[in-house]
Amino acid sequence: MLNFKAKPIIAMLHLKGNSDEEIIERMIKETEIYYRNGIDAVLVENYFGNIKNCIQALEYLHKNMPDKMFGVNILGDYKKAFELAGKYNVDFIQIDSVCGHLTPEQDSPYADELITLMENRTFQVLGGLRFKYQPIRSGRTLEKDAELARQRCDAVVTTGEGTGKNCPTEKLFEFRKVLKEFPLIVGAGVTAGNVCEKLEYVDGVIIGSWLKEGHNDYGDVCEEYVKEFMDKVVEWLSLIHISEPTRLDVMA
Repeated sequence: MLNFKAKPIIAMLHLKGNSDEEIIERMIKETEIYYRNGIDAVLVENYFGNIKNCIQALEYLHKNMPDKMFGVNILGDYKKAFELAGKYNVDFIQIDSVCGHLTPEQDSPYADELITLMENRTFQVLGGLRFKYQPIRSGRTLEKDAELARQRCDAVVTTGEGTGKNCPTEKLFEFRKVLKEFPLIVGAGVTAGNVCEKLEYVDGVIIGSWLKEGHNDYGDVCEEYVKEFMDKVVEWLSLIHISEPTRLDVMA
């Protein structure tokens, strides 16, 4: 399980490749780079690959890295994410929007279904609110949508306007005010240059593009960038006396 008091860093596995074999080979390499440099968890997503590739990745992680934390996000199919999480002993799932993206008439059955899916689970749910590429159709204020979101997930995730786009600190400050002590995660646009600023307001980070060559989602994960990023995180955590010994040991 993610410990939000320790401000976990979650790295994306976008599943890029021209074949199933290439995708899993790259996924293994990226995972090893991430964990070797102190990343807390990885998030498997069908960003480039498909659901089959997600299953292959989860099978590998479940079998070969049972002591590591990992999650899954099935874009466009949150029910599949719940199914796979239960099957592969996943620590968490991400849903790109748990509130705000539907009209009130559509939202009521969605909320009922989501709450039912959350019963008797063994994993956490990270729920998007005012998330990239998601419409705002609820007609409700942020305060009201945030209140509902707290009932539908274990941590709220928000972003800027798109993949790799900065999430304004002002937005995180506003979310922090309405969510109070409820866990908040920034889900895109974090870099080595702004991570310390973001950590002032959030309880976790999801990062993908910046850790890749060219700081682009199409690039391959660059170990130098991962180390640079985690050096900043560890330095910041040590300054405020929030640290995980395992992470600090890895970075030493």
